[in-house]
Amino acid sequence: MKFQVEFNPQQIAEYRLIGYETRALKREDFNNDKVDAGDIGSRHRVTAIYEITSKGSPAVLNDNLRYGAAPAEQAGAQPSGELAYLKIRYKQPDSDASKLITTPVTQANVVPALEQARQDIRFSVAVAAFGQKLRGTDAVSAYPYGSILDRRPARRARIPMATGRNSSTSFGSPKALAPNNQQL
Repeated sequence: MKFQVEFNPQQIAEYRLIGYETRALKREDFNNDKVDAGDIGSRHRVTAIYEITSKGSPAVLNDNLRYGAAPAEQAGAQPSGELAYLKIRYKQPDSDASKLITTPVTQANVVPALEQARQDIRFSVAVAAFGQKLRGTDAVSAYPYGSILDRRPARRARIPMATGRNSSTSFGSPKALAPNNQQL
C-alpha cells in the first residue's frame, strides 16, 4: 500500500510528516508497481500525521524562495479550495497491478481543535508527540511530558487487538512514563 499527499501551496505554507522516515518513497516510485511500500492486513489501519502550517500564519518557519515561480503560480496548480490531494495505491491479494484511489482534502475535512477530533486521532497524536519528545525533536522541545500526555483521550482506552477482541490498557501516570524521572 502506498500513500501520497500533495499539499496545495495556495493554502499550506509548510508541512512535515511525523514518523515514517524509513518508509519514504521517491515521487516516481508511487506509480511503479514493482516498488513495494509495505503491507497492511485486512481491516487494519494506518495513521499518517502531518504537522502543517497555513499560508500567512505567524508560525511559518521558512522564508519564500528567491528564484523561480512559487508552486501555486505554476501551470496546473490545485484549485484554491483544496488543502491537499490524497492518492492511495493498493493491490488486491495475488495481484500484480495496483489500483488507485484519489480524493481532495478540503475545509470540510478539518477539525477545528484537537479536542474535537475522534478519540483514536487524539490518541495517535499523543503517541506521536510522546515519541518525538523521547527522540529529542525540536518541534516538541517546549512541551513538557505532562502536557503531551494530557492530550490523550482518556486514562483507559479500549484498543482492538489482532484477534478482534478488546484489551483494556492503562496509560499510567505521566510521571511513570517520563524518562529518567524528568520534571513534568
